[in-house]
Amino acid sequence: MAKIKKGFILSLSVASALMLAAGCSNSTSGSGGGSGEPTVGATIYKYDDNFMSYVRRAMETSAKGKAKLLLNDSQNDQAKQMEQIDTVIAKGAKSLAINLVDPKAASTVIDKAKPKNLPVIFFNKEPDASVMKSYDKAYYVGTTSSEAGVIQGKMIAKLWNANKDKWDKNKDGKIQYVLLKGEPGHPDAEARTKFVVDTLKEQGVDVEELAMDTAMWDATKATEKMDAWLAKYSDKIEFVIANNDGMALGAISSLEKAGYFSGDKVMPVVGVDAIPEALEMIEKGKMVGTILNDAKNQGAATVQLAANAANGKEVTDGTDWKLDDMHSVRVPYVEVTKDNIQVGKDAYK
Repeated sequence: MAKIKKGFILSLSVASALMLAAGCSNSTSGSGGGSGEPTVGATIYKYDDNFMSYVRRAMETSAKGKAKLLLNDSQNDQAKQMEQIDTVIAKGAKSLAINLVDPKAASTVIDKAKPKNLPVIFFNKEPDASVMKSYDKAYYVGTTSSEAGVIQGKMIAKLWNANKDKWDKNKDGKIQYVLLKGEPGHPDAEARTKFVVDTLKEQGVDVEELAMDTAMWDATKATEKMDAWLAKYSDKIEFVIANNDGMALGAISSLEKAGYFSGDKVMPVVGVDAIPEALEMIEKGKMVGTILNDAKNQGAATVQLAANAANGKEVTDGTDWKLDDMHSVRVPYVEVTKDNIQVGKDAYK
């Protein structure tokens, strides 16, 4: 009986250890981690975001030989992200790299980092300027939000003027458009939405908004929105503008079901990010353009700054990055159409 009991306890111990290991691997993955490399605690708002999946890959690649990266999937849950930050701090992180679920939570992250004098590199979702100024060890890696909208607006104007005979269905000289917006309140979503329309008007293009709604950066939600708009407006829609490629791809799925992209039934669709799936759609003639949001360089810059900060160096030491007056590294956007599609492909090699 004693032997059975002893074996049973041993089995339970092994099972518990396995469960604990499995539980840890669900939320945190490590990259880099050679001896002497600093530990960087990192979170991404959700792993299954199209664009952020490429940023994550770039971070993992860049961490090799530079840092032990404790990377977490926050699953679009701000409370979960805060718990993950507490955990990586407890595990000895020397700096934090945070892709916020909610940009308004930046001050709470700083409240966690400040007592331990931990540098924080926010990336992709930009905190409010006042929050950034509240802590001298807070940095940001991302883009100038308005730039994507401006470039997208100029691209649409150029494409519209070149294809007006084919795309202007009612021959009124205006673009009747629908717009798929990212997360409301997100700096990129707000700026891209405002500046694409403002820029079109500045370029002398008349526009009429048929519909605009959020699809939360999500392809499936975008398909549902596009289904509803096609049911309501049918062929009155002349252009689909999306704040990101994920939503553009979702719109294309809806348009394909409605018979577009075969014969002479066309619909110009544009996005932002230039992810490989979108580049494929451009080559197939199902998207007319996108804006390169450089995932590779955003991921690399984030890790480079975080590793330097963890080692007590200037964050841009040994890099080509420059900080602006907001302690930010700005990675530029680039227009991508069929004519220069290799630019987009090169960014994801």
